[in-house]
Amino acid sequence: MPMLRFALLLMSFALLAGCAMPMPRDDTAWAATAPLEPPVAAAQADGAIYHEAQSMELFADPRAHRVGDILTISLVESTQASKKSATSTSKKDKTNITAPTLLGRALTLDGRNADISTQSGNNFDGNGSSSQSNQLTGQITVTVAQRLSNGNLLVRGEKWLTINQGQELVRVSGIVRPQDIGQDNIVPSTRVADARIGYTGRGTLADANTRGWLSRFFNSKWMPY
Repeated sequence: MPMLRFALLLMSFALLAGCAMPMPRDDTAWAATAPLEPPVAAAQADGAIYHEAQSMELFADPRAHRVGDILTISLVESTQASKKSATSTSKKDKTNITAPTLLGRALTLDGRNADISTQSGNNFDGNGSSSQSNQLTGQITVTVAQRLSNGNLLVRGEKWLTINQGQELVRVSGIVRPQDIGQDNIVPSTRVADARIGYTGRGTLADANTRGWLSRFFNSKWMPY
């Protein structure tokens, strides 16, 4: 029975660890969005040199503005935050009460003066500091998923990179103003509203940089010590 209980306990820890670190998976919400226009039927060959489907628009705006258009987002994320706090308090109390006199003589108790004296002290010192920084650079090409009523564009997309025995996943979504898109159809990530940027990985290298489930348990909030 003790061995069975121990095995059940280990299995419970393994299940909790598996739920604590979900791996990235394919999600249709990040998939590329196709244009809403119906497909154009192939025109019959008429022997002419000019065809409308193969024409080049010399004066049209090449920047993304329709559902399904492609847009490149330049990742230029760099943040740094730090916080430091210190608190120090001190309090001291001292009270002396002289024994009252009765008929010209001080009141005594067991031959000693009945003086009352109290003294107390309290000190507290606390310090705390926290710092965090991150940096992400690169480019990812996304598609326009929706054109909002005010003209802004809802964009989303992802990029999978398979290198040796590992996979790297970059996901981006957010809202872009058409005015912020450059002539080269590129917009910096600092101009993307409600941006959701994810950079994760899986594979041999990611597993090597991940603590085991037992180590995570002993460093979790469930550990009483």
